[in-house]
Amino acid sequence: MTRADLDKDPRDVRRMFDAVARRYDITNDVLSLGQDRRWRKDVIEAVAPKPGERILDLAAGTGTSSQPFADAGAVVVPCDFSLGMLQVGKKAKPALPFTAGDGTKLPFADATFDAVTISFGLRNIVDTLAGLRELRRVTKPGGRIVVCEFSHPTNRAFRTVYIEYLMKALPAVARAVSSSPDAYVYLAESIRAWPDQQGLARQIHTAGWANCEIRNLTGGIVALHRAWA
Repeated sequence: MTRADLDKDPRDVRRMFDAVARRYDITNDVLSLGQDRRWRKDVIEAVAPKPGERILDLAAGTGTSSQPFADAGAVVVPCDFSLGMLQVGKKAKPALPFTAGDGTKLPFADATFDAVTISFGLRNIVDTLAGLRELRRVTKPGGRIVVCEFSHPTNRAFRTVYIEYLMKALPAVARAVSSSPDAYVYLAESIRAWPDQQGLARQIHTAGWANCEIRNLTGGIVALHRAWA
């Protein structure tokens, strides 16, 4: 898959992430110029995990985003539909309960989690609204969701530079460091096609979440959306 029109075939997306699993974390670190570490800390702060809370980390990949929740004393469940990602993660972090699952049909009972979060994975779910509704279903009343996703830079001039980087520099860098560089062409295009901050907030509300808050990171390259069940 090298084109992203947001009508994604789950089988193609799964194969893509299986292919990039081996060098996924280091590639993300290089492509984001190290900013992904800061963004993960911002997610932890937004979720504000408490000891003993049950937290679902959807699209957790290799578990890099999940480990800090466990370190904070929460019971975190890393969930992903890429078996390749889960295998790499389980080898590196055997204590985490990695779980295979489709974001539109989660393998959990209603009202299971105190908080749910998804970082850089919502745009890869074939039906965004269905994914947000599933996350709502498995969240306890009064629980919270934190979505961390690429978004639209708020400064128009910076946005132009950013799009140039996405479509030209990012694939070139990926060819040097990734185990499957073609996948990053798809990822760049999926970022460009994704709704802006307010557009995603509207989808979150439509899915049944309330009081959605938006926080821009790195000038709007990334946005955090937090809402309540």
